[in-house]
Amino acid sequence: MDLNEKHRLMFIQLIKTFESTAWIQLGKIKNPNTDRLERNLMQAQYSIDMLDMLKAKTEGNLTEEESRLLNEIITNLKLNFVEEMEKEKQEKEKEKAEAAGKKEAEKGETKQEEKAKDSAVEEKSGEKEKKKKK
Repeated sequence: MDLNEKHRLMFIQLIKTFESTAWIQLGKIKNPNTDRLERNLMQAQYSIDMLDMLKAKTEGNLTEEESRLLNEIITNLKLNFVEEMEKEKQEKEKEKAEAAGKKEAEKGETKQEEKAKDSAVEEKSGEKEKKKKK
């Protein structure tokens, strides 16, 4: 194997490493260390940015195959990143809505408790009035 072929294979391995890392960080594939899906969009953004930097720094020095592969990887990762950002946004909105619903339910319970206390006070007052009349 000549040096150019070795460098070509090493370059492909390098971009594939960043790609797999980004897929893990996007929560699209399981983390092999934890065997769980784990989403960390800040880290995923960093991995995608690294691939963008490699693309910029190697422009004009890549074969057509290397350039096509790098572009496809970056495009797919960016599309999935946007999708995951939207998912995260929706999850946060859902959590806020659920929290607001719980607060409303708690307010409702508090109002019911207040009404019950008021009713109890009124009943006691009514009983006192009856005793006074006797």
